Amino acid sequence: MPLPDAPFTGDYANLLELFDAVVAQCGDVAAFVDGNGEAESRARITFAEWARAADGVATRLSSMGVTQGDVVGISLPSSIEYAVAYQAVVRLGAIASGMNPKLGAAETEHIIAKSSPKVIVTDALVVNDSSVATLSISELRDAYADEPFTARPTIVDTDLLAIVWTSGTTGKPKGAMFDHACLRAMAQAAGPLSALGDHRLSPLPFAHVGYMTRVWDELMCVITTIICPTPWTAAGSLKLIEEERVSVGQGVPAQWQMMLALSELATTDTSSLRIVSSGAARIPPEMVDAMRDRFYSPVVVRYTSTEACVSTGTSLDDPDDVICNTVGTPGSGVEMELRLDEGRGRVVATTDSGDTEVGTVCLRSRAVMRGYWQEPELTADAIDENGWLLTGDLGFLDARGDLHLAGRSTEMYIRGGYNVYPIEVENHLGQHELVDRVAVTGTAAPVLGEIGVAFVVPADAANPPTLEKLRAWCNERLASYKAPDALVLLNELPLTAMSKIDKRSLAPAAAEAQEKWQR
Repeated sequence: MPLPDAPFTGDYANLLELFDAVVAQCGDVAAFVDGNGEAESRARITFAEWARAADGVATRLSSMGVTQGDVVGISLPSSIEYAVAYQAVVRLGAIASGMNPKLGAAETEHIIAKSSPKVIVTDALVVNDSSVATLSISELRDAYADEPFTARPTIVDTDLLAIVWTSGTTGKPKGAMFDHACLRAMAQAAGPLSALGDHRLSPLPFAHVGYMTRVWDELMCVITTIICPTPWTAAGSLKLIEEERVSVGQGVPAQWQMMLALSELATTDTSSLRIVSSGAARIPPEMVDAMRDRFYSPVVVRYTSTEACVSTGTSLDDPDDVICNTVGTPGSGVEMELRLDEGRGRVVATTDSGDTEVGTVCLRSRAVMRGYWQEPELTADAIDENGWLLTGDLGFLDARGDLHLAGRSTEMYIRGGYNVYPIEVENHLGQHELVDRVAVTGTAAPVLGEIGVAFVVPADAANPPTLEKLRAWCNERLASYKAPDALVLLNELPLTAMSKIDKRSLAPAAAEAQEKWQR
């Protein structure tokens, strides 16, 4: 079956109608490739096989008592099995709750207690609640051949189909709820990341918003998802790009940096790439140059959050300074405002403004979560009465209208009465030749109220930067109060389960650095 002439952009009432249309026309196209092993032995599944397997598993889940509106937990690594389980849940009109296996025991227990799943699909998770049934991977695979599920309930686009749990860095995980219409809106705002017939590298956990809310987009464009092995390795991902003819490379800056450092990159065929994408952290200018030169493709940067689903991004023709220092402009159908007072104050900028003061990034689109699962008060704190999501991220617009992030409102610290936004300091320190990676955080201190602590991974462990050099570097371009007061050298920056810098875990070391600074 050949690819269609254009993406499936018809007026589909729900994800299943779209899925049926894709299978009818493109059923023989590969939907997923498991990146483990050698090319000839990798597990693969077509769209038709995916649909048939999901129908069988839906029958099995139905026999276990799952009905429309029930929650089914999926605690699996990124895999074909995860994708099958997810779509089996959708066929029942139930709600898939993605549970990242990397979360701690307390976080997982909280998710189970909060969501009360009827069944959890898992091999590794120990479930102590006797009211929750489990389905192992072997049982899941066995169910592929069960009689196809045909008793689909009536599903409208406002029915929930997914819960995506926050990573819990600011407390207990919260479950962001998404319906069919959210996924449709996300696909419409995907921008340059999606083109008909793409082979897209998938390095993040499937429990992440980057997979759970992208299924409409993947079906609409008949995208083949290339699943990176767990644990992720730079060599493994580079190998997949060549062997699976990846057209869309995705990863956080640290992953791209490790791939660029591989000697085998020089002899690897990456000509299939039409675009490489990154997000979650700043990309140094020299890294953008290296990515473009070594992968022979444009570089784009994306910004979003679990709750927003899709937000802003740079364009294929944006210059380096935009790619390095901004997160671009809103996607199709996404409105953006910057407001004071944590998003509840006056508007200081809209997408038509330029050169503005710092404000909280507020977003509105149909892709935004419907709210937090069983958390009405938290939902009201996050989404105002007019449907605006108050992201908690701080930013400003430049004269072009591109968004510059200034960090989280909770990360801002006040040194001697002056507001300091860590991301601004990080962006500047990251350009120092002796700095590989950096994170800046504030910590309580006498007299000044708070001071800044820089956590640095040196570019060369044998020649690390000194605090004096970094302060002098900052003082050349930034106000003196923004220069870090203390320095902690690390071999690696700690990451959350979602591959973001875990600043919460740096707090004890920051307090210890403050004590030394005080002496």
